[in-house]
Amino acid sequence: MPLIPEEPQIHEKAQGPRATPASGRTAPTPRPVPGPRPAAPPRPGRPGPVRPTPPAQRAPRDTAAAKPGPSGPAAPATAAATPQIQLIPATPDGALDAAEEAVDLLLDSGRTPGDVLVITTGDPHPWAAHELSFGDAAYWAQHDAGDDVFYADAAVADRAASRAVVVVALNGGPEAADVTALGVAHSRAGALLIVCGDPQRINSVLGAGV
Repeated sequence: MPLIPEEPQIHEKAQGPRATPASGRTAPTPRPVPGPRPAAPPRPGRPGPVRPTPPAQRAPRDTAAAKPGPSGPAAPATAAATPQIQLIPATPDGALDAAEEAVDLLLDSGRTPGDVLVITTGDPHPWAAHELSFGDAAYWAQHDAGDDVFYADAAVADRAASRAVVVVALNGGPEAADVTALGVAHSRAGALLIVCGDPQRINSVLGAGV
């Protein structure tokens, strides 16, 4: 059944408005993050010299102080789980910004970074591009560590393990990439699937049985 576009919202309670709205978003009210997060320290176990801080790398949150979601801590995702689907209308140029805002709200509401997988269909997220510059093995080691938000292109997202929340940014690329991204995202999302993009295109793909 086609989904009815709804205003962007995350079911976990956000902590504050955002100063700069995502490009191309149709949100009624800007929702900035309360303040800049500190850069994350270098992860342990990496060979070679200390690397520069990756773009948009997130500092680990204090899980002891994190507020639980409405249903308590998220259970491990399973293949049989049926995720709730949320639609965030966005243009291809604004989809990645919309996805970033969704991730910010998730983390501010108490989700841990390791709960979240972000899949892109067009240009890769700057964090993914940065980590891939150190090689494929190092990039996937970040995924296996499971302690940070992981960003993957639709073409390789099927290698990613299930996470409680999957966010898809339809930020360009061929229609086949949208189909692949939404199919993988639906199978990997344990509790929540958030899709940022053109609602008509999303509904047409999801309505085809993805």
